[in-house]
Amino acid sequence: MSIQFSRTLVTTALPYANGPVHLGHLAGVYLPADIYVRYKRLRGEDIIHIGGSDEHGVPITITADREGITPQEVVDRYHAQNLEAFERCGISFDYYGRTSSKLHHETASEFFREIEGKDIFVKKMEQHFFDPKANRFLSDRYVTGTCPVCGYGEANGDQCEQCGTHLSPRELIEPRSKLSNEAPQLRETLHWYFPLGRFQPFLEEYVKGHVGDWRANVVNYTKTWLKQGLNDRAITRDLSWGVPVPIDTEEARGKVLYVWFDAVLGYISFTRAWAEKNGRPERWREFWQHEDSRIVHFIGKDNVVFHTLMFPAILMAWNENRSEGRYVLADNVPASEFMNFEGRKFSKSRNYAVYLGEFLDRFPADTLRYTVAMNYPENKDSDFSWTDFQNRTNGELADTLGNFIKRSIDFTNSKFDGRVPWQCTPEDWRLPGLDWDDCLDRLEKAYEQFHFREAASLTMDVARAANRFLTEKEPWKIMKTDRDAAARTMAISLNLCHTLAIAFYPVIPHTANRIYRMLGFGESLDDALKNGRLDWRDAFQPMLFEGHVLGGVSEILFSKIQDSDIAPELEKIERLLADIRRKEAGEEARGLADIAPEIAFEDFLKVDLRVVTVLEAEKVRKADKLLRLQVRIGGETRQVLAGLALSYRPEELVDRQVVMVANLAERKIRGEVSRGMILAVEGSDGRLHVVEVDGEGINGKRVE
Repeated sequence: MSIQFSRTLVTTALPYANGPVHLGHLAGVYLPADIYVRYKRLRGEDIIHIGGSDEHGVPITITADREGITPQEVVDRYHAQNLEAFERCGISFDYYGRTSSKLHHETASEFFREIEGKDIFVKKMEQHFFDPKANRFLSDRYVTGTCPVCGYGEANGDQCEQCGTHLSPRELIEPRSKLSNEAPQLRETLHWYFPLGRFQPFLEEYVKGHVGDWRANVVNYTKTWLKQGLNDRAITRDLSWGVPVPIDTEEARGKVLYVWFDAVLGYISFTRAWAEKNGRPERWREFWQHEDSRIVHFIGKDNVVFHTLMFPAILMAWNENRSEGRYVLADNVPASEFMNFEGRKFSKSRNYAVYLGEFLDRFPADTLRYTVAMNYPENKDSDFSWTDFQNRTNGELADTLGNFIKRSIDFTNSKFDGRVPWQCTPEDWRLPGLDWDDCLDRLEKAYEQFHFREAASLTMDVARAANRFLTEKEPWKIMKTDRDAAARTMAISLNLCHTLAIAFYPVIPHTANRIYRMLGFGESLDDALKNGRLDWRDAFQPMLFEGHVLGGVSEILFSKIQDSDIAPELEKIERLLADIRRKEAGEEARGLADIAPEIAFEDFLKVDLRVVTVLEAEKVRKADKLLRLQVRIGGETRQVLAGLALSYRPEELVDRQVVMVANLAERKIRGEVSRGMILAVEGSDGRLHVVEVDGEGINGKRVE
């Protein structure tokens, strides 16, 4: 039997407070969450929207080191900047918190102590890199060196930016400290680990219970991790910035909670802060610890397993052996795909992005909200382009919605003294081609199932039907011969304006509020909702009665975007792309110029290049660009790891004859043995192309 939820808590992924949010963030997380919350408020449901800044972790300290300021100064700047951008865009958080706050530190510490007291954590003494000159242990991003997979010389200790392989610092060739540029030492240090594997059976049951409800991408990502088996995951780091490990022992000194463990607990600490702010400090428990509460996490696809496996496991650990104060787990995790920008991925490192604050300096928020909603990356990656933005603003918002609203109000003001001139009956409300019951049913299903692109599109279809109705009835023509018919037409049109104000409120709230005031309501839709004077279903029946007085002069809801308005943005794109192309060309030129030092012919002969046949290929867990190959060389089978996952699907390599360095010393990459190196060349498209050889009976033969 399905649970009848009494309240809903919506959370949104916490953006790192080390840079401004861009349109990719807005499209994947914050706008869909806001659309959903606004719809639910219209339904009169008890719902809150909790978000905030992720203010701990190495990216913060690296930004601070680079700028020569403190981590606190970094997070103060970007927390304020991003919150302002969200507010300007109409993202209606009930509370937007900070993980650097005192209450958050207390909450995270409370979770650590609870789980530690149950002996759930695993302690491991291990060797980590230490910089004697800086007198500190180095977390992964403070170590750089040569990538063991692709040979890139500036790979980070957590991931190679060149080939995308996830790494650990000890896998780097010739590692060095980013603090001193010297070779670090290995020293022993103790760390706490969370045993995810202990909770795998319970997590499998949890996920199984949501198959069919969760999106396919969420289920598939999660099942992949479960299939590979869950391992221990470190929850502490040797770092000075973060939530200190709340144990007063020598072994805990100088350590903080790993940001993956700390950040998700922000959802709880921020809800606690919201409750305190509203004078009911215990009300947070209603949302987190009552079985009839529904929790929905809006995230991007890169955060799926943190919300379907890791956070639930933390809550399961807390709940273990407790009869009271138990946390409920998320009911849904609607993860989006990515929104690209003009056909390419957003890249903060290359400044290839449209930042939210900068966008709102030039264009109204609702034009952005509508365009993004109509391109919501629900099931596949989508794209934002300036041309599409211009076309949707001009053709759909200005010419369809805005035109209909202004014509209806202006004509009523000029011909009927600004009053609704007719009592609209149920018969009047039956418009050709518009089935209100079907429209209501389809819209509600779209919102409830997180199909926000469909919801926005259906609402614009109502605006099109309304515009078509007014144009076909031509009240300006029949006014002289049949005033009653014109009055009837305008009463219907004004009620349609009311319908569109409410129906569009989740998507374009600023515009909806303006329409509502233009219709003569002395408050905004926001205020009407807070005061309990508005309901979602009011949109689908006539609510403006004969004699109702409108709000006076109409407004132009949307100014058309001219080519000259977006020309600077298109020019900026061209400059960015030119810079990227020059950089890529420079990298190619340097690649030619930086030919390795000359070697003797005898040295070259030491390299044994052989033709091998790929027998099997599969992806390596947690390594986006790494494939595990089984190759046949003569009568022997070897395992080789190659950074080819972004260029080839595993099955595409099977049965190919490729060239391999056969006498390369065995090495371990992410705990896997690799015996050889597959030769490949990077093309201008960024793809790697394996060196392939055709011929019969050449397997195992030496390449001369």
